[in-house]
Amino acid sequence: MERRSKLRTLRIAAYVGWLLLTGLSGERAVVLAAGASSVDDRPRIVAFGDSLTAGLGVAADETYPAELQRRLDALGLRYRVINAGVSGETTAGGLRRVPWILRSKPEIVILELGANDGLRGLRVEETKANLERIIQQLQQSGTQVILAGMKLPPNYGHDYLSAFERLYPDLATRYRLPLIPFFLEGVAASNTLNQADGIHPTAHGYRAIVEMMLGRLQPVLKGREKMRNGAKQ
Repeated sequence: MERRSKLRTLRIAAYVGWLLLTGLSGERAVVLAAGASSVDDRPRIVAFGDSLTAGLGVAADETYPAELQRRLDALGLRYRVINAGVSGETTAGGLRRVPWILRSKPEIVILELGANDGLRGLRVEETKANLERIIQQLQQSGTQVILAGMKLPPNYGHDYLSAFERLYPDLATRYRLPLIPFFLEGVAASNTLNQADGIHPTAHGYRAIVEMMLGRLQPVLKGREKMRNGAKQ
């Protein structure tokens, strides 16, 4: 009975398009990280996003930030990954949270926002402007931003879809950001890699996302390592 109730809740969440989904507050996550033991001096990677980053519907150790941490540890890349995802987050909400994100003193931010804007049919210009301001504030602090692009279902119309999908490469080009063209590449629409809601990945789906992500993330991390080592010499 409990499982059926959970599945029904997830389907309702999909129907309303990620609206009012609840999850761990990214503000709380960052505050906890900022107040953590100073013994952990690893450079920080903040996963900044919505329910896809927060990991709605999976255990905390099955989210993509948790999987990314495991993979980086296995590769000997000395970074600490912080999950700052908030379910239901829009780009406007993300913009308000930037000061909280910066409290954790991130070296790198993986920015995954905009899907909820699109599903609500918000103006693409507004979404782009919010993302632009987030990127500007992060870059002004010296943070390396990696931008994760999103796509929408086809029923939103060709013009809207085209404008929405263009905003990510446009921003990546303008601000010289590493770009993950589609955060859900290889996972979206997969029956085996998504939960019953058809939107949020399973643990296996998140592992696939991290595998894809590492191809773009590793060169950035190794470049940062060289810069850090050069500064010490």
